[in-house]
Amino acid sequence: MAMTRIRVALLPSAVCIAGTEPVLKIKDQQTGEVATDRETGASLHTVIVMLMEDGRAEVLKITVPETGLAAGLKPGAMVRPVELFATPWARIFNGQLSDGVAYRAARLELVTAEATQ
Repeated sequence: MAMTRIRVALLPSAVCIAGTEPVLKIKDQQTGEVATDRETGASLHTVIVMLMEDGRAEVLKITVPETGLAAGLKPGAMVRPVELFATPWARIFNGQLSDGVAYRAARLELVTAEATQ
């Protein structure tokens, strides 16, 4: 089944702040196999990002390939997700339906103070 990918357009006024260090994404907990990008083979990481836009705040867990992680990315840094996509998902686990949205960005760029003026 093909997953629907929805491009996420952030308002120019949107502020994104990294909440965590990038964490290596594990594909298989039993084997410790690392999740990789299908096209490039780069290892995937997840970063918790707080998105503030139009008076509302949301916490997004964004998957980013290692090649798209800005040097110096740390909690509290202002970032800009590039080519951000949302993929709604749902699965039945132990008879319970769980669903959510998976976020994926090509890269997370650091936003410098000058860029926000």
